[in-house]
Amino acid sequence: MSIAEIDAIYYRWLAAAGSAQASAEAERQILEELARLAREPVAGAALIPRIPAIIPQLMRTLQNENMSAAELSRQLAQDVLLVAEVYREANRPCYHSRYNASPSINNMEGAIMLLGQNGMRMLLARVAFRPIVSMQSGGLTIRTAPLIWRQSEKCALAANLVAPAMQANAFDAYLAGLMANVGLVVAFRLIDQMHAPDAFPQSDAFIAQVFAQARILSVRIAELWEFPESVTRAIGHAAADADADPQAQALALGERLSKLRMLVDTGRFPADDPFVTAGLGRNELQVFDKLADEEE
Repeated sequence: MSIAEIDAIYYRWLAAAGSAQASAEAERQILEELARLAREPVAGAALIPRIPAIIPQLMRTLQNENMSAAELSRQLAQDVLLVAEVYREANRPCYHSRYNASPSINNMEGAIMLLGQNGMRMLLARVAFRPIVSMQSGGLTIRTAPLIWRQSEKCALAANLVAPAMQANAFDAYLAGLMANVGLVVAFRLIDQMHAPDAFPQSDAFIAQVFAQARILSVRIAELWEFPESVTRAIGHAAADADADPQAQALALGERLSKLRMLVDTGRFPADDPFVTAGLGRNELQVFDKLADEEE
C-alpha cells in the first residue's frame, strides 16, 4: 500500500467526489494554475488568511530553551486574541487536575508557567492556523478546509510522537505537520473556482500532481511566513524515499497515520483493515490509536 493510494482515496473522500470525471483539459488547466501559484507563492498565500504577524516572533522566543516568561508575556500582550487563548487553555480542568494548580489562572506569567514551553508552542501553532479553516469561499473549500485542518492536527500530533524515536526534533515535527497541508487548502480553493459543477477532476495522475504541487506551495508559503528551515525542508522532503532526513521521515509517517485515521473515523475503512494496518509496527499502531481521541 503506497502513499499515492492513500492520497487518492483521501482526496476523493475529502471532495465527496461523484463518478463524473472532469476532462483531461480541465485537469490540465487546474494543474497549470496550481504550478503557477507554486512558482509565485505570494499569489498562493493571498488565497488564504495570513497567520498573525506576532506568531513568528513568539515562535522564535519559544525556540530559546532559556526563554523568559516575562518576555513572552510582554510579546503576547500585543495580541488580545492570543491572550484570551492562553488564559482559556491554562484554565482547562485537565491542567488543574494534572498539576494541582489553582482553580483559576488570572495572570499571564502564571498561565505561561503552567502550560510550559512545549504547551505554549503547540497552543500558538494551533491558533496560528485557525483562520485558514474559518475563511469564507466556495462550497468545496468550506467543506474541505475544516477536514484538512482536523487531519493536520492529527498529523502534527503523530509526527510529534514518532519524532524522538527517529532522532528528529519533536516540535519542528509538530509545526511541519500543521503546515504541510496549507498548500492543499489553496489547491481545493483553486479547484473550487475552476472545476465545472457537473464533473470533478479526480484522475489518479491529477491527484498525484495536486499533492506534489500543493507540497511545493506549502514549502513556499512556510518560507514566506518565516518558519524554521528545518520545518520547510521536512515538508519538501517528506514525499521522498526512505533516505530522507529524520525530520522528513517523521512528517511522512505522521501524514500517513493521520490520513488513515480520518478515513477510519469517518467509516471509510474499519480500523483493522489490512489497507490501514499494512506495514505498521506496534509503536505506529499505538500512535494511530491515540489519534482517535484528538478531537478539538
